[in-house]
Amino acid sequence: MPNVHFEIPRLSVLARHALPNVIEGTLIPVGLFLLMLQLLGVWGAMLVGLGWSYTAVARRLLSGRRVPGIMILSAVTLTARSLLAISTGSVFIYFLQPTLGTALVAGAFLVSVPLGRPLAQRLAADFCPIPAHVMANSHVRQFFLRISLLWAVTGFLNAAVALWLQVSQSVGTFVLTKSIVSAMLTCTAICVSTVWFKRSMTRHGVMPVRVAARASR
Repeated sequence: MPNVHFEIPRLSVLARHALPNVIEGTLIPVGLFLLMLQLLGVWGAMLVGLGWSYTAVARRLLSGRRVPGIMILSAVTLTARSLLAISTGSVFIYFLQPTLGTALVAGAFLVSVPLGRPLAQRLAADFCPIPAHVMANSHVRQFFLRISLLWAVTGFLNAAVALWLQVSQSVGTFVLTKSIVSAMLTCTAICVSTVWFKRSMTRHGVMPVRVAARASR
C-alpha cells in the first residue's frame, strides 16, 4: 500500500483561520439585527441585515479580494428569504426558511451514507485540503461515513431547537438564542470531527503518530 501520511492543521490554527469569518458572518449580523430591531422594528432589521450581506461582498470586490462562495450563497439566500417574507408579509416565514434549510442539509448528510457517497467527505476539502490518494483510503472513507451521521444528527438537533425557539420566544430572544445554540452545536461538531479524525487516522496509520502527539500538547 502506498504511503498515505499527511498532516492537517491543529485546532488552534483552524480556529484562527475561521474566526474572522465567524465575526463577519455571524456576530456582526446578529448584533446589527438586534440593534436595528430596537430602532427600526423587525422589517427594518431584515433590510439592514440584507444590506450588510451585500456590503461584505462589495467590500471584497472593490479591494480585489476573492469572494468566498459561502458568502455569495449567503447573500443570494438572504435575498430570497427577504423577498418571500416581504411578499407574504410574514415574519414567521422569514425565520422559518433557514430552519428548513438546516433540516434539508441534515437530511442530505443522512441520505449520503447509505448511498456510499458521504457528504462530509465532499465538503472536507473546502476546510482542509486532503490529497486525493488519502481520500481514496478505505479507512478515510469509513470515517467520513460515520462523521456524516454525526453532522446529520447535529443538523436535525439544530433545526429542532430553532423551531422550538421560534414558536415559543420573542423575535429578539429567538435570534440571539438561536445564534448562540447554533454556534455551540456547530463548534462542538467541528471539534469532535477534528479530534476523531486525527485519532482514527493515527490508529490506522494514515497519519503519523507525531501529529497526534503535537495536537495533544
